[in-house]
Amino acid sequence: MRGERTVTSPFPGCSAHSGKMAGARAAIVCGGTEHPEHSEHSQHSQRCQHSFISALRRRGAPLSPPSFSRADTARIAGRAAALTVALLSPVVLAFVEDLDDKFKDNRMDDVWLVDFYAPWCGYCKKLEPIWYEVGTELKNSGSPVRVGKMDATAYSGVASEFGVRGYPTIKLPAVRSLPSRQMFEHVQKRHDVLFVYVGGESLLKEKYIDVASELIVYTYFFSASEDVLPEPLTLPELPSVVVFKDGTYFTYDEYEDGSLSSWVNRERFQGYLQIDGFTLYELGETGKLVAIAVIDDKDPTEESARLKSLIQKVSSEYRDDFNRDFQFGHMNGSDYINSLIMGEVSVPSIIILNTSNEQYFLPSEPVESLEQLILFIRSVLDGTAQAYGGDGVFQRIKRVAYDARSTVMSVFRSSPLLGCFLFGLPLGVISLMCYGICMAESDDGAEDMELMKREGLTDEEEEEEEEEERRHQAAKLERPGEEDEEEEEEGDEEVEEKSPVEKKLD
Repeated sequence: MRGERTVTSPFPGCSAHSGKMAGARAAIVCGGTEHPEHSEHSQHSQRCQHSFISALRRRGAPLSPPSFSRADTARIAGRAAALTVALLSPVVLAFVEDLDDKFKDNRMDDVWLVDFYAPWCGYCKKLEPIWYEVGTELKNSGSPVRVGKMDATAYSGVASEFGVRGYPTIKLPAVRSLPSRQMFEHVQKRHDVLFVYVGGESLLKEKYIDVASELIVYTYFFSASEDVLPEPLTLPELPSVVVFKDGTYFTYDEYEDGSLSSWVNRERFQGYLQIDGFTLYELGETGKLVAIAVIDDKDPTEESARLKSLIQKVSSEYRDDFNRDFQFGHMNGSDYINSLIMGEVSVPSIIILNTSNEQYFLPSEPVESLEQLILFIRSVLDGTAQAYGGDGVFQRIKRVAYDARSTVMSVFRSSPLLGCFLFGLPLGVISLMCYGICMAESDDGAEDMELMKREGLTDEEEEEEEEEERRHQAAKLERPGEEDEEEEEEGDEEVEEKSPVEKKLD
């Protein structure tokens, strides 16, 4: 079929499709009719979850830990029974919604990931606890995708409209049609940012569907005819892709904006944001520099309000100059920024982050006016501003040391006793080992000295004796006659020194 593509699946019986299905919907289809029990299919439903999560990760889905590796997938089969009980709590069940025939009319309000199942299907029963894990994962990650399930045997009409032919079948609508102006206004009120394809069949529409399939977990994609749009809105040409945000709209231009995927990735955020750690991580995937006013919402000051207002003015009044390269916003508190730059940032202040290489820029003097802020931003853009940080070898070593220090400090702050035990015990053991090694060496040296004393000699005494022996031999050579007389005298003295008893014996 024209406009449909098939992606190789990591296991038999599952395939991924995206194409023109029920209003240009993209679908991920797992399974088919229920197969007989074979060993190669015993973990079919468990692998379905791994396949789907992996597909989202390949497409840049902002999924937070825990991640789903192959080892995790292998353990899912053993955990399925226990998870079934644990996941029946009301909090977890709320992440997966039971859908009925009203879903056909309400599906335009949000992005839905739907599992079409049959109550008698064995694979559907195996998938159920895993499906709750998917719902929890997407909910905790902040994804706009809502997760639901529908009994396809009870609502066969809805299932048929979505092209369901077997169980379980998982559908992820990527592009939804806006049939009326009233529906367009309703959707625009619900979403801060939305993309709309306007026009008929074209190569641009195929590209749009592909981009929507990749970025569906980030934002919202729709299609509409020109008469559905508000009357004041006029497009330079058709077909077109339009993004609605910040109370206005912007049109994609292939020659100025580059690839459609890059443009959507840059435009999927509002011009000005309240930034936190997760948002900053997502902004890193856009390739933009991030200009942030660091303020303290708990202790608002005139300076904080002034810097925040300056950043907002730049984001709106200078959009054409900086939107392609900069994202603007403010962050509450400096703790996260301090951990990124491994330093201290004063509050309030302005900082520009380059998340691609971990560099940051600070103004050389306090920003007092809009003109000063514009000059600072332009200096960063043209490379004349002083850059700090980076991802060089020295910075990586510094990062390891900083993270280790931060970990130790956090342990001691949270639990001093635990910190003393975790770090004091190894240090004590190492100290005892070093002390034992040093004492053993000193004992060996003392034993050697004692042995030499027992022999009556030390190194110095041996040298003196050898020297005296050499002098004595030299004297013998010089005076041989005198030596004989001295020997005779020594013999006479020995005779005189004999005791009376020895003399009597002689």
